[in-house]
Amino acid sequence: MSEQLGEVDEGARVREAVVEPARVRQMWHLLEPLHAVLYYAPEAFEEAAALGYDTGERWPSYFPYRAAPLGEAGPQRVASAFYSFSPRMVAEYVEPAWRVASPAAVIEARARAVDRAYRALFGDRVAGPELVEAAALARRAAEAADPAARPLAAANAALDWPQAPHLQLWHAATILREHRGDGHLAALLMADLDPAESLVSFAAIGAASVERFESRGWSLEEWAAARDRLAVRGLIHGDGTATEAGRALRRRVERHTDQLAAGPWQSLGPARVDRLAELLGDFWVAVLASGLLPSETTLGIGKV
Repeated sequence: MSEQLGEVDEGARVREAVVEPARVRQMWHLLEPLHAVLYYAPEAFEEAAALGYDTGERWPSYFPYRAAPLGEAGPQRVASAFYSFSPRMVAEYVEPAWRVASPAAVIEARARAVDRAYRALFGDRVAGPELVEAAALARRAAEAADPAARPLAAANAALDWPQAPHLQLWHAATILREHRGDGHLAALLMADLDPAESLVSFAAIGAASVERFESRGWSLEEWAAARDRLAVRGLIHGDGTATEAGRALRRRVERHTDQLAAGPWQSLGPARVDRLAELLGDFWVAVLASGLLPSETTLGIGKV
């Protein structure tokens, strides 16, 4: 009888150790703004301009900043890894990127950019005990992320870890968001959604406006063709809104994404995940309150 009770107790402990999908998604919501500072902070544009990139808009620096860990990857490889961007748009910005600066120089510039941006955003807290503890926990999760079949996560994970805790936090956030993003692409493939269809179906459930998704470079004709393909499958109505089948498909995509992103957080464990979420709160608020990030993005954070 005591052995049976022991088995029950062990089972309860195992269940208690599971990090729930909603928590997995919340950690993405908390870490994504910390990563995205690189694409919007004035310090990032200044570092990109110093390398020779056009900073009149964000895309000339966005593509090399994000793709640099892949090495001198060409447009086809970057389009494959980024997925939802029009290959035509990727080629426009990636083809000249490595003529302006080498991937190694870009990686150094983005570290300088994040260092400066975090110091501006967080002030004295950049070296405070809360950030140091958060960086250690985030790094532990990032080091547990399986890079198999995840090209962007693997490329970032292969880089040397920075010494400063605030840069470790950014690096960990980057590995974890790319790990989730790579898994999201697998979920889209399982749902038989090609790059354009992934955006059309996402817009159809109200994740963001169609105008916001236009930033990914697809022409009106390509968008309409993707919409027609989804309509034939019974996933969207004639007005572009999702049918119940379309909403169900997107729910499955998000559920699969959460499942594929769960590994690092299961490794960290619920108590440490809770602690990291608590520690990240003030830094997350600081980034959002800065006004650097757009109020609407193509990620659907807070809506899916």
